[in-house]
Amino acid sequence: MFAITGVTGKVGGAVARSLLAQGQKVRAIVRDMEKGRSWSAQGCEIGIASVEDAAGLTNVFRGAEGVFLMTPPNYDPEPGFPETHKAAAAIRQAIETARPGKVVFLSTVGAQVGEPNLLNNSKITEEMLRTTSVPVAFLRAAWFMENAAWDVDAARKGVIPSFLQPLDHRIPMVAANDIARTAAELLGETWTGVRVVELEGPRRYSANDIAAGFSAVLDRQVRAEAVPRDEWETLFRSQGMQNPMPRIRMVDGFNEGWIDFEFGEANSRKERTTLEEVLHSLVASKS
Repeated sequence: MFAITGVTGKVGGAVARSLLAQGQKVRAIVRDMEKGRSWSAQGCEIGIASVEDAAGLTNVFRGAEGVFLMTPPNYDPEPGFPETHKAAAAIRQAIETARPGKVVFLSTVGAQVGEPNLLNNSKITEEMLRTTSVPVAFLRAAWFMENAAWDVDAARKGVIPSFLQPLDHRIPMVAANDIARTAAELLGETWTGVRVVELEGPRRYSANDIAAGFSAVLDRQVRAEAVPRDEWETLFRSQGMQNPMPRIRMVDGFNEGWIDFEFGEANSRKERTTLEEVLHSLVASKS
């Protein structure tokens, strides 16, 4: 039996469906039973827990051959990431008490970077998992291609505002379904200690590539336009962020190149879904 966190999201849900299709038993971990009803109807056992709840996590991890671990995104963390540290402590206690067979953690490109930025959330969790007594795998996924969902409406008008810049600077990107497929594969494997799997798509993409992809899908001219760096903080605060600097520094890291895979592009695992395929799906879903 495999315990899956984040099952109501795109990646966690795809991991669960992949395992079910293989005939595996799945325990869908949700915050309340209402969120689990659709998964129960698909044959999943339902486990109730939140990421800060050590006792609840212990119950849902117990007896699992493997755990797919996701932590909720926190785009506006308090200084020092106190919520992440609290969750990490609860997760560690649960793992050490329940002793699942293995843990596959959905981490991120750049999790190894010491420079303060938003991806330190994953760095903190990785550092905690390295101290546990069960085999763990860090699935460090590239920038999600599905982030372009935020650009669909703008693309239809012909101009995409972009924080990725220079506009021709390519970064690693990957499709959510490819992340899920890789996670399901890892859960079926055996290893000892700590593994690091760095995952990206078939090639790297820039803001201009995103615009060109939308141009092809929408059959109209679409261009990317850089949002001036000196306007970011004001813009993010106007959107309700209290502490935008970690997010700003994360984007700086992609733009300046210091957020990338620890073991380099040559050693990353390449998946097959292209950005163009994802953009086509995003546009179709919003038609």
